[in-house]
Amino acid sequence: MIRKAVIPVAGLGTRLLPLTKALPKEMLPIGDKPVIEHTIRELVDSGIDEITIVTSARKDLVQRHFAPDCDLERELRTAGKDDLADAVAELSSLAHITYLYQRGPYGNGTPVLNAARVIGDEPFMVLWADDVFVAEVPRARQLKSAYDATGAPVLALMPMAVEDAARYGVPIVEEDLGGGRLRISGLVEKPRPEEAPSRYAAIGGYVVTPGVVAELEAATRRWHERPEGEIYLTDALHRHAAANPVYGQVIDGTWWDTGSPLNYLRAQFAAALADPVHGPELRKLARDS
Repeated sequence: MIRKAVIPVAGLGTRLLPLTKALPKEMLPIGDKPVIEHTIRELVDSGIDEITIVTSARKDLVQRHFAPDCDLERELRTAGKDDLADAVAELSSLAHITYLYQRGPYGNGTPVLNAARVIGDEPFMVLWADDVFVAEVPRARQLKSAYDATGAPVLALMPMAVEDAARYGVPIVEEDLGGGRLRISGLVEKPRPEEAPSRYAAIGGYVVTPGVVAELEAATRRWHERPEGEIYLTDALHRHAAANPVYGQVIDGTWWDTGSPLNYLRAQFAAALADPVHGPELRKLARDS
C-alpha cells in the first residue's frame, strides 16, 4: 500500500526569476489555488494524506498557507463570510503534513533521500509541485494503481514530440503491457532527439521503493568522494532498472507544466478558460483582442 508522499519544494525556481525571488514557485496561483495545493489535493483524492514537504528556510510561505489561522477565520465569521472561513479552515486539515529541511548535495535525489530516512522502509510517492494534471482519475491514483499491480517502482510518463527529448528523462521501453503500462529497463537523461530511446517523457511523478532509496544512498557515498557530483532520482531509477523490474505508467489526462514562464502562462490561461464563472467572459475577451 502507498500511504505516504513526498513533495520537494527546496529548489530556487530560477527559471521563473524575478517572479520567484521572494514568492516560491510552488505558491504561484493556478486558478484560485497555488500549485502546491493542487498537488496536495490530488494526493488526498488518491487516498494519500501523509505528506512530507522537503523545504528550505526561504519557503516559509508554503507552511503559512497550510497553517491554521484562527484569527482570520474568526474575523471572517464575524463578518458573515462563513464560506471563506470554511475554506481557510479546510486548508489546515487537508492532510497530515510534516516539514523537513533539505540537507545534502545538489540534485533532485537529495530531498527524496532526506524524506526516505524519516519515512522508513516502505514505498512512497514523489510528486513535484511544478505540475498540474487535469484528469478524470488523478495522476497519483493512476500511479498508485500501477504500483498495486506490479509491486515495483513506477514513473509517470507522457507522450512527447521527439524534438523535445533533450528536455526530459526518456525511458527505454522493453515491453508494452497495455493500459498505458510499460516495462522499462532504464532512462536516458535529456538525450538528443536522434538518440531518444522512446517517444515518452518522465514527468514529475514516481513511486519510489526501498531498492531505489538504496541506490540514492550509494550515490551519496560516491558524492562524498567526488564533491562536484550531483544526485538525481532518475539516475537511481536507471541503475535500479538494470537488475530489477521498473514500470512506466502513461498518464491519462492533461498535463500543465508550470516551471517556465510560457508554460506557466499556458497553465494559467487554461485554468481561467475552464472556470465556470469567469471562463465565458475570458473567452469573449480572447476573441475580441
